[in-house]
Amino acid sequence: MQVEKQSFTLFSCFFWLTNFSILFLITTSIDAISIAKFGCPTKCGNVTIPYPFGIGLDGYCSLSPAYNIYCNTSFVPHKPFLSSTITGQLEIIQISNNGIMRIRNNISIKCYQQGKVLQSKSNGIATINLTNLPLVVSDTANKFTAIGCDEVAVIADGNGHASGCAAMCTSLQNAVEYNKSCLGIGCCQTITIPKGLTTSYVTSLGSMFNHVNVSDFNSCGAAFLAEHDKFTFDVDDLSDTHTKFMNRVMENVPVVLDWFVGVNETCHQAQKTSSRSGYACQDNTNCTDFVAGSTLGYRCSCLPGYQGNPYLSPGCIDIDECGDNSRNSCSHICINTGGSYVCSCPKGHYGDGLKNGTRCSSKRSQAFLKISLGISLGFLILLVLVSWIYFTTKKRKLTRLRESFFEKNGGMLLTRELSSNGGTMESSKIFTSDELKIATNNYHDNCILGKGGYGTVYKGILKDGREVAIKKSIVADKTQVEQFINEVVILTQINHRNVVKLLGCCLETEVPLLVYEFISNGTLFEHIHRNKGITSWLTWENCIKLASEAANALSYLHSAASTPVIHRDVKSTNILLDKSYTAKISDFGASRLIPIDQTQVTTLVQGTLGYLDPEYLQTSLLTEKSDVYSFGVLLTELLTREKPLSLDRSLEERNLALYFLLAMKEDRLMDIVDSQLVSEASEEQLITLANLVKKCLNVQGEDRPTMKEVALELEGLKQQNGHPWVKQNHEETNTILGGQQDIIADYSNNHNWNTSTIEITGQHAMEIIMVSELNHPR
Repeated sequence: MQVEKQSFTLFSCFFWLTNFSILFLITTSIDAISIAKFGCPTKCGNVTIPYPFGIGLDGYCSLSPAYNIYCNTSFVPHKPFLSSTITGQLEIIQISNNGIMRIRNNISIKCYQQGKVLQSKSNGIATINLTNLPLVVSDTANKFTAIGCDEVAVIADGNGHASGCAAMCTSLQNAVEYNKSCLGIGCCQTITIPKGLTTSYVTSLGSMFNHVNVSDFNSCGAAFLAEHDKFTFDVDDLSDTHTKFMNRVMENVPVVLDWFVGVNETCHQAQKTSSRSGYACQDNTNCTDFVAGSTLGYRCSCLPGYQGNPYLSPGCIDIDECGDNSRNSCSHICINTGGSYVCSCPKGHYGDGLKNGTRCSSKRSQAFLKISLGISLGFLILLVLVSWIYFTTKKRKLTRLRESFFEKNGGMLLTRELSSNGGTMESSKIFTSDELKIATNNYHDNCILGKGGYGTVYKGILKDGREVAIKKSIVADKTQVEQFINEVVILTQINHRNVVKLLGCCLETEVPLLVYEFISNGTLFEHIHRNKGITSWLTWENCIKLASEAANALSYLHSAASTPVIHRDVKSTNILLDKSYTAKISDFGASRLIPIDQTQVTTLVQGTLGYLDPEYLQTSLLTEKSDVYSFGVLLTELLTREKPLSLDRSLEERNLALYFLLAMKEDRLMDIVDSQLVSEASEEQLITLANLVKKCLNVQGEDRPTMKEVALELEGLKQQNGHPWVKQNHEETNTILGGQQDIIADYSNNHNWNTSTIEITGQHAMEIIMVSELNHPR
């Protein structure tokens, strides 16, 4: 009896000890995967707040004050807000562990009545500012959208990064045909958001005609950033009240932000800090660098086989895969390990113990295994034989593959176009892919000169020591091939000292390649704006020389080439300077050949913001006078040392061409001309050039001079200078330039490759980047 009592007592102790242990493990596990710091709330209303973010402004519950979340209890349910005053108290809708945050939208709305703007609190402008916060606007998860029948919308960050689109329609019936889509009729959307637009942005609205023609059914326009697939255009939005529409968008269409830790630190830099106190990733985690524009940081995630909050001590905990059959693939015995598990077989059995493997079999089946091994060996021999046949066949097909690439990259089209335009394949060298790989160190990033709308340009050194520029198309699709063929056909017919020379091409790669002479002294844009405000080698004499050279080249393209060529993208970044500072016109990807019996051609509008001919933009009719307008803007840029379009300037000064014409009208020319030019040139010379610019910037193309007339006037100004450039020897050049060092030619200035090149695809996708108020100042 005594023995039974003792046994019962021992059993009871064991039972309670076991249950206590299980309870302790469960509690520990729950604590280990907590999403917030101990003692801190995990939710504000219906929104979960995971660490490193924390509720409260004292910083206890968050990684740092930048991650503080203000929970406003005056709402039912409560609402969380970003705590920084700079952000304007942006409301948080969701925070996920994978670095995504959704916030309530901020909308630009502008309304009109009888052709006049109705004053509102925002006046058509909305901003979001994330400065000094570990947050950036996602350039992949958002789209910029505009609603209206007479709207031009722009999103920009003040640093040269901008995008926009135009929404037009003539009636509600016109918009009904495009209901549920944003193709430019009643609604437009940008395809991408500029990558540089990260920590802040401003959206603004303008109107072509102040809603005069559409006020009966559409009196307001709106623009906003929207998460992909969260907004669907409805024709009723056009006649809806702006308040009702704004509330619907703010409730249902969030803006997506990316969050990160380690501001201005990579994983490597954070891990190197002494004692690693500043490193946010806890135990059993991975660290991944996060880069968005100029923003740098990193993110943490649990290692495979672990779970929990990677930012919260003690880090991620091991998942017991063996405790849940759905987590493991063992057929018999499962043994949990750190971050994984191991499968095995019972004693007397063999196999891998996997459900999808050999499982576990009794040793009695070894005879069957031997048969299986024999079959497997036979299969292996067969596999080797098939592989030999395959690689032999592949080698034989190599020649056919190269021919296929030649045809896919437009080889036949190139031959036909060259033949019809008087050129031959022999006029340019055909390079092999191996030659160009060696020349560019297998297209290493260090060899990149620039990136643009039509491809990436690399610097290369050929076997004979020549430096070349190699243009590689972005993708091998039909549109890019046509651009490639267009540029080859044009350049094979051009032989002018002021046009970049095409050395050859390569057609046996997946994407076509063009090889040009290397231009060593960068772009005219760099020289105009890099030393702005200080005396530089870009004197009055040199400005007239460069302008004259560029004008002569364009005049040659328009009137002396075998088939007239309209460049269509004249701008300072497409004027390169060689080692003797001679101007070279480049980038003919957007150019068009004009048949001799035609003076204009209807085409998709392409050009660059600030340089684009307004008549061409309105009619889509391309003429040589479109290049004259763009050249006029280029001359204005030379005279003033200002960029053609800048959101950093005041409203009346943002569009340089319009501001220049206004200054001439008000007799303020000398106030806007660069001080260096004012001191070097006579007033008569400056007025002569300004009048030439005025003629080039005429709104009506027929009132503009031809490029030949422009070249003659510039040649006259050049002759007035007492020291022609061509008479200067090498030593004099070095003196004038003041030891100016050559720089590597950049085919795309960093400020002009984001969204400055635009393409308008008719009424179905009328995406343009312009600020209407600049063209119609109030």
